[in-house]
Amino acid sequence: MPTTYDAHRHIGRLPAYPFYGGPPVNPDTTARDQIADLLADLDREGTERALLLPNYGVPVAGASFALNELVLETAAKDDRFVCGLWTSPRAQDAELTDAALALAGERGVVALKTSFLLGGGVDDPTSQPQIERIFGTAGERDLVVHVHTSPGAASDIDEVGKLVERYGDDVRIHLVHLGGGMSAHIKLIGGRFFDWIEAGKKVYTDTSWAIGFAPRWLADEIERRGIGADRVLFASDEPWGDHAGELARLQAASGNTELVRMFLQDNYSTLYG
Repeated sequence: MPTTYDAHRHIGRLPAYPFYGGPPVNPDTTARDQIADLLADLDREGTERALLLPNYGVPVAGASFALNELVLETAAKDDRFVCGLWTSPRAQDAELTDAALALAGERGVVALKTSFLLGGGVDDPTSQPQIERIFGTAGERDLVVHVHTSPGAASDIDEVGKLVERYGDDVRIHLVHLGGGMSAHIKLIGGRFFDWIEAGKKVYTDTSWAIGFAPRWLADEIERRGIGADRVLFASDEPWGDHAGELARLQAASGNTELVRMFLQDNYSTLYG
């Protein structure tokens, strides 16, 4: 089992929620809220180091913001972890986001996590003050902004990609999920990701949730173009992802062992320390 560095996983339990009009459920069945349980997971997986983020996904703003204290505590207790703080672009979360950004200088903080999955938008005027504060703080403190991507609506790569255009010259931006979905994979791997790199944008991605063909194609394009090898990271997205499956897919993406090692270890060390 190879040693891996996980550039995107979560800690904390969320309240049950009636998604899509169904009964209240907790689909993140492997969620952890105890450091000992999380460390046991890492040992079983062969994960040496990890970027830890608050769990999120239910439209209860305070639940994820409250987990900022847990990621700080975990990073302080064990140097296998660094952490990212949960922030929100939504106007109604502005005070909570300001409180989170006030913690950006704490030990172990290397990233700020944000998402439009629960509201707000890149071009939404009510989101602009929060977006500016998030990226401004990241620039001042040399932190990575970790942004969720998924198909359609405000998290679509056509929207989130605007953040790379606006802020990517000065702030490192980690686009999780390789843009999210078939259309985004094709847009990014077919050119946009490499165009950004050639333009000097500080853009990174991971292959969690990626459709099977995408990591293979991404590795092929990196070798063909001769750029981008240092911009792709392994990430499990546990408990929403599947560590074993994500690892197997990325290991199989290329026969170039040096390239795969960069994905699994080296690029994490460079980006997150």
